[in-house]
Amino acid sequence: MSIELPHQKSLDLSGGPLVMGIVNVTPDSFSDGGRFFDPEAAIAHAAQLAADGSDILDVGGESTRPGHTPVVAADEIARVVPVIRGIAERLSTPVSIDTMKASVAQVAIEAGASIINDVWGFQRDPDIAAVAAAGGALCVLMHNRAHEDASLDIIDDVKRFLSVSIEIALKAGVTARKIVLDPGVGFGKTHEQSLACIARLSEIRALGFPVLIGASRKRIIGRITGRDIAAHRMAGTIGASLAAVARGAAIVRVHDVAEHVDALRVYRDIEMIGIQRP
Repeated sequence: MSIELPHQKSLDLSGGPLVMGIVNVTPDSFSDGGRFFDPEAAIAHAAQLAADGSDILDVGGESTRPGHTPVVAADEIARVVPVIRGIAERLSTPVSIDTMKASVAQVAIEAGASIINDVWGFQRDPDIAAVAAAGGALCVLMHNRAHEDASLDIIDDVKRFLSVSIEIALKAGVTARKIVLDPGVGFGKTHEQSLACIARLSEIRALGFPVLIGASRKRIIGRITGRDIAAHRMAGTIGASLAAVARGAAIVRVHDVAEHVDALRVYRDIEMIGIQRP
């Protein structure tokens, strides 16, 4: 069933996993080193991701990698709005704004975004949930922690945190069918805890909402594969993404869209044969 979004966009989260392509408009991204900081370069990159089969384009103007430099709202807006507007004018693919700030989310929706992807699950800026509700945006609510704590049962922590985020969203007027959850692989978690977010995905899905997994090129992939350079972690990322999809992930957030689209096509066809076999 399609979910209606702002700007005459829609998404179907029931028809198999979707691919969210990453468009970093930052000078300090861990994965692409500011290659798409120029608006026209970012728009061209988004167009290529859409051509490669991306279902959503996730635009971010502030790096959230460990040790990142915080960005004030005005600078973040200046980075993302020209890109969102350019994508909305040229492409039909729904645009997501990756931000934790209500003011950025507001202008992003006005510029053409249909989705708000908040790495602090509406718990950092008290106004962002109201912005999402008023704009009719789909909301991705991510679990985060300021510091790692290896003693935690991380899935219990994720579920408690996201339950609060869900309550905030619903109280603000966001409809339940416009909520997606993200356990936050790599955010405030040990290596083992990040892997558990994928391995125990069914426990997070038990909250009753679609789940997004974003493991693309992250340190957990490098640690397993021995790949120190983020751009060399594509194959490992595909492995993590397929493991997440096998456990019911509805969306995978990735840098390498074309390769993920191919992998998911093969995965789906194999799964369909298994379903059809008497």
